[in-house]
Amino acid sequence: MSFAIEVEEWAGSVWHKFITRRADPEFPEARVELEPLQNGLALLFRAMGGGHEVSLEAAQARQMMVKRSFLQKVAGTAQQLTVAWRDAQSVRLPATVATYPDERLNQELYRWLTILAAHAGPMQHWGRDNQRWVLELMETYPALHKRYTELVLAHLALRPDPKELPPAEAALENAIRQALLKPGTVDEFPGSERAPWPVALWLYPPLNLGNPQQTHWNEEEDGDLLGKAQGEGKAPRKQARRVDDHAGKQGLLVFRLENLFTWTEHVDLDRCGDDDDDIDAARAADDLDEITVSKKRKRKGGGLKLHLDLPPSDIDDIPLGEGIKMPEWDYRRNELVKDFANIEMLEPRLQDAMNLPEHLQPLAKKIRRQFEHLRAEPQWLRQQTQGSELDLQACVDFQVERKLGQIHEPGLFMDRRRQHRDLSCLALADLSMSTDAHVNNERRVIDVVGDSLMLFSEALSVAGDDFALYGFSSLRRHHVRMLEIKGFDQKYNANVCGAIQSLKPGYYTRMGTAIRRATQLLEKRPHRRKLLLLITDGKPNDLDIYEGRYGVEDTRQAVMEARRAGLIPFCITIDQQAEDYLPYMFGANGFTVIKEPVQLPTRLPQLYRLLTEP
Repeated sequence: MSFAIEVEEWAGSVWHKFITRRADPEFPEARVELEPLQNGLALLFRAMGGGHEVSLEAAQARQMMVKRSFLQKVAGTAQQLTVAWRDAQSVRLPATVATYPDERLNQELYRWLTILAAHAGPMQHWGRDNQRWVLELMETYPALHKRYTELVLAHLALRPDPKELPPAEAALENAIRQALLKPGTVDEFPGSERAPWPVALWLYPPLNLGNPQQTHWNEEEDGDLLGKAQGEGKAPRKQARRVDDHAGKQGLLVFRLENLFTWTEHVDLDRCGDDDDDIDAARAADDLDEITVSKKRKRKGGGLKLHLDLPPSDIDDIPLGEGIKMPEWDYRRNELVKDFANIEMLEPRLQDAMNLPEHLQPLAKKIRRQFEHLRAEPQWLRQQTQGSELDLQACVDFQVERKLGQIHEPGLFMDRRRQHRDLSCLALADLSMSTDAHVNNERRVIDVVGDSLMLFSEALSVAGDDFALYGFSSLRRHHVRMLEIKGFDQKYNANVCGAIQSLKPGYYTRMGTAIRRATQLLEKRPHRRKLLLLITDGKPNDLDIYEGRYGVEDTRQAVMEARRAGLIPFCITIDQQAEDYLPYMFGANGFTVIKEPVQLPTRLPQLYRLLTEP
């Protein structure tokens, strides 16, 4: 009996493989996978103008009501098909492409879809938008015409023959063929009960992934719905649909009283659970097209939830006037929202006079000598009308401009003079709670930041430069706390040194708001060059929506606003993962990463000197 069952299972598996292979319209021998090409395609996407914040990932199969062949119906295939699409967060390409019998063409299809996705905007109409994007690409990059034509002709040879389709489907197929061959000539597509066979060269409307609509559910309790298994492997994300939890808590309950548990049977014990991943559940989730997520209305047993609160006014730092309303950039609306955040200007409550710590005094003495030399050292001034030496670069530029017919008053000399350093600098220190972390057995991040600010102040006060020191942290948008450690018009002295040594970790990091306020303060200074130094240990974040891309985009906009105001924003960080996000926020040359946090006190004055060289 068991032998007969095994033979039946073997015959069934052989038949399934045979019929599935015969029904498959693709070309497995020419199959190309996305993963080996992913880095190159991501680079191509950004080179063609795609956003740095947009990821490139594998797409999932979706239900498509296409006309299936007899073999496909027998095999049960072609009910789900994978197409390319994009939204604001990601570009989704098929995990594998075997559309063409030629492997080279399948690779070209990946590249074409990547270029199209980089150029595409929000989709309003599937057919018209794809035609418009193709036309715009052909006009902008004529060299793409040959590649596109080759892909289209090969694709049309594989599409269903309109002569073998019902009239309505044939009309739709003919319209698609014309739109592919002559983009922009088809404005209306005939209706049909079935969807057309997928157009491999076009993008499709995005699926709703993750949270399809904003709900009132608590995000903190809704974070890891699928457990660790969701983060393992290369499985694509699933389409999600939220539904209410119909727990049946209302209505008439019919039961027999003798079936109720006794009190001793229903003791609320803390029983240990199995922490291993449910592999069967993970496999079942992988087979689903849509994962329905329901919110349980049950409180967590033994859960302890803590909320940070502001300190009492009698021990908090001293407010400097009323709050200041600040705008904030919302990338989802592509809009600067007016008066969205509130800056609270504060001064330290503890400003006891304190001397420079002993462990900093030898280094401070060395730095003071360097900056005294900087102050007294004459500097070479270029492109002068008279001077002690020829400016060779100015001479070369003058000859080139003269040949081009652009005659300007020549400044062909260099002169060595002592002059006042016409610059202002505002150092803005991140005082978020993460600065309470230890960098070694003795020092915390906040201690290293304090040492850096003291040595920085020693250097700039000797050089005679105009500078101010501020720190910031935040607790949602209404409480962005900005601490004035030393104002521009305040002299660096023992009280400022004491204020620096009394710094303590705050809350979160609403970075863009603090940068905007620092920009306002620097704009008021009369000097020609204005440097904004941000000292931080991590990414922008806060308790509300100021997290992930939202915080990064707002900070990037604040940095761009500072540059438009004539400032030089520069970020100094000890976050070892900063190269993943700081180039997008500050530009490739707008930041530096300190590999060893304990080196920050010595590196900060050095970086300042490099940034302020004439």
